[in-house]
Formats: sequence, C-alpha cells, structure tokens
Amino acid sequence: MAAGAGRRGGGAVLAVALVTALAGACGGDADDGALVVWTLENLPDRLAAQQEIADAYTAETGVEVRLVGVAEDQFNQLLLTSAAAGDLPDVVGALPLAGVRALAAADLLDTEVAGSLVEELGEETFAERALDLTRDGEEQLAVPSDGWAQLLVYRADLFEEAGLAPPETYEDILAAARALDSPEMAGFTGATVAGDAFTQQTFEHLALGNGCQLVDADGEVTLDSPQCVDAFAAYDELVGDYSVSGAQDVDTTRATYFAGQAAMVVWSSFILDEMAGLREDALPSCPQCQEDPAFLAEVSGVVTAVSGPDGEEPAQFGEVVSWAVTPTASPDAPGFVAHMMGEGYEPWLGFAPEGKVPVRVGTPEEPTRYLDAWAALPAGVDTRVPLAEVYAPEVLEALVGSTDSLQPWGVEQGQGALVGATLGELPVPAAVAAMAGGELEPAEAAQQAAEDVREIQGSLQ
Repeated sequence: MAAGAGRRGGGAVLAVALVTALAGACGGDADDGALVVWTLENLPDRLAAQQEIADAYTAETGVEVRLVGVAEDQFNQLLLTSAAAGDLPDVVGALPLAGVRALAAADLLDTEVAGSLVEELGEETFAERALDLTRDGEEQLAVPSDGWAQLLVYRADLFEEAGLAPPETYEDILAAARALDSPEMAGFTGATVAGDAFTQQTFEHLALGNGCQLVDADGEVTLDSPQCVDAFAAYDELVGDYSVSGAQDVDTTRATYFAGQAAMVVWSSFILDEMAGLREDALPSCPQCQEDPAFLAEVSGVVTAVSGPDGEEPAQFGEVVSWAVTPTASPDAPGFVAHMMGEGYEPWLGFAPEGKVPVRVGTPEEPTRYLDAWAALPAGVDTRVPLAEVYAPEVLEALVGSTDSLQPWGVEQGQGALVGATLGELPVPAAVAAMAGGELEPAEAAQQAAEDVREIQGSLQ
C-alpha cells in the first residue's frame, strides 16, 4: 500500500484503537456459503488480477470465493460493522504489520491456523525476519506474504565522480549532502509535510538506524531519547541546509530527484518502476532522461539499512503484509491461503514486483523458486519490463535482503494499536514540519513528538 499516496508504499493507516471493541463480537460466514476474503490491495487492476487467482482456486476446489476490496482508511470501520453484525470475513489479505498486532490484541486472529500453514508450507522457505515480525513469542499470528523496503536512492555516478562513499551512515549521508549541494542540485530531498504518513516513514527510516524507537520493550515512549534527539538533529540538517525550499511531500521529493535536481532521496521501492521510465504519469524529467528514460535507473544506487552513531546495527523502515485468518473462518480458509502462497503466489507478486518482494523465497523442493520468478516478473504500468533487465543484480539483492533489517516502530514491542493510532494523528510529521519550518529545535521537536504520542497512548488505555 501507499507511502502517503495510494500505491506508493506504506502501511495501512488503521485507527486500531476501535478494534479492541470487537473481541467479543465475532461470528458468521457468508450467507451463500462463499469464502469471504477482504483484501487491502483494492485498486481495480489488482482486484481483477486477484479475482483471476481466486477463480483458479474455485475451478480447482469448487470453493466459491467472494473477494472484497477494502480501502485502507475504511478497513477499521468496516471491520467494526462486520464484527458487530457477527459477519467477519474469513480471510484478510495484504494486512500490514501494525494491523496484524492490533487484531491479535483483540483476539481476532486464528493463530493455530497461521502456525499450521507456515509449518505446512515449510518454515525454512520463509525469510526468518518476516516470521519474527509476524510472531508473538512462539505464536505465529499470520502468514507473511511479501513486503516493500524504504530506500535511500542516490546518484551513484555523482558520488563516484566526487570520490564519496555510498550513503550508508549518518556521517557519509551528511558528508555527501554537503559536498553535492549546489544552486543547481540539492544534496538531499526528504519529506517535511505535516499530516502526511510519508513524512513519518521518511524520518523513521533514518531514525531507526540511530537506534531511535517509538517505544521500549516495556511500551514506554522513547521519542525524546538521546538517539531520537540526534536523529531529529541529523534530519534537520539534511532538510534545512541541503534540500530544496518549501514543504516537501511524496510527489515533490520524487519530482526533484527525477528532474536531476537532488543527489539523494528517501522513497519506497515503488519508485523503481517509475525511475526506469515505465509509468507515463511519473516519468523522469532530467535532461539526460529525454533521450534515455531509464537514465536515472542506470546511474542510481540504493541503500536499504542505514546506521547512525548511536545505533547498534543498521536498520530501516519497510513493510511486510500478511494473510490473516479470523477465528470464525470457514474450514476452507486455510486451503485458500495455502493456494495464495503456492500456485497463486507468482501472480500475486506480479501486481507490482517493485513493491512486492517475496518473503517466501521458494519451496522445500525448489528453495529459490519464488525469488527467481520474482526477478523475471514484468514491472511497470504503461511499459512492462522485468526489474532484472533494468537494474544491476546488487540492487535486486539489496531489495531481497532488506527484510532482514526491518525494525518498524512498535511492532516487536506489541504496540500495534499505538502505531495505528499515531498514523491516524501523525504527531511525528507535525514535529518534523515544525522543526523544518524553524519553529522548533531538534530537541524540542523530539520532546513534542514524545509528549503527543504519550497522550495518544493514554487515550488507548
């Protein structure tokens, strides 16, 4: 789902505090006996592709599937209404990590089915980190399907000419921004708009590398920790000294990089098809791109996990989406999920390979089957070309390996409800915007964000 803009990557914005009211209100299958499957992949072309996969399952098994596309901003209310009516869906697809944790907290997941499915499919066929992120201790909450990575995209050609190291650390990122910033080119462009989840995703991506977390293991808010204050300070320097003027969002940051007017940009992996000139509505516009639409794809590098001076290990933001089975699901539900992770898996990944990196890498018999297939799947919209034909092997390897360094805020601390609520109110983007506008110093921005999140946390109790 979208990084602040529809398909452009980012978790579903779930006001999951309401979900806790649903725990006792479960029951019911579809009146006509069909298997009811909600999917947050609700764009028309993706729904059509999913319907084809569902139809193939029906032809094979005789089980009718009622596919329901659900917009991410309507998921919470629809779930509330369905649970109150005793008519929960059997299966939910493309459920983000925060949503998995929130539904688990409300006892709205059949974790025995999820565990059995992972065992049946082969635990060894999944990326270990994807399983960790969808488990609570030894309990498997849902079946992880695929993910996308937040990336620091940079002009590798300009870095090489200037003798700069790849921007993998705070020190190297700031040094490169300083060295490459000029009246003609910003050293860096990043989101600063308040009220936009993309601003949080951008800041969180860099903050994670410095060990800045939303909460600690006990659920205490830590956005005003020294690690977070230093992350706010580094971001303030990047957007204040080396970026373009004015508030920046998901569209303007991409446009600046695509115009050849920025040396670095933080964006999700959904940028890769566009950067290769495969979408008519988001074509690169740099001077060299007029003759070669794939120019930026050819001269750009990507960094997944970054590290700051206070971080224990490189880390990054990203998302893993899962298949979830509800407690009142039809006995046919496990078979459908197994189909989506088996015969239907490659068509599922084919919606948008740049943003659907497989976390089930193969089968017990063919350990790399899905990774190999994914690299050959056509990406793009108006033009379809496999990513492997556009990007160097190291770019695809970085995408595949990015799952290992995902540490999204609040997920492993069991704070899915808090994460969902903060994505509804967006206190971190508000603090970033105030800082970028010169209203707050970094330490003040960190303090404001922490206080606002503590207030939200208190409202959930």
